[in-house]
Amino acid sequence: MLAVHLFWILWVIFGAFWTRGRPFLTAVHILSLVWGIIVELSPLPCPLTLAEQFFEQQAGAAPYRGAFLMHLLDRVVYPDLPESALVVAGVAVCALNLAVYAWRYRFAK
Repeated sequence: MLAVHLFWILWVIFGAFWTRGRPFLTAVHILSLVWGIIVELSPLPCPLTLAEQFFEQQAGAAPYRGAFLMHLLDRVVYPDLPESALVVAGVAVCALNLAVYAWRYRFAK
């Protein structure tokens, strides 16, 4: 499940590079970005986080509470950053990708 979460993160961050000239993948990536912004800014849980917790519980491990990214990044990469900074970074990455699509659309004519 960790590999799926990692793929999702990479897809959200770099998807605009992989979708050029692929309308279906572009649509999927834009929907992924919108979903990412919604999950970051609302109380909705990430489905991958819920799946991670479910499988950990099935394996007998005590599931962690909160978002997967906070759990992983807080312990490994960003131990001293508040959750709000990670939310801002996540939304910024999504917004930057959406700006790339807007730029492509503008100059594609």
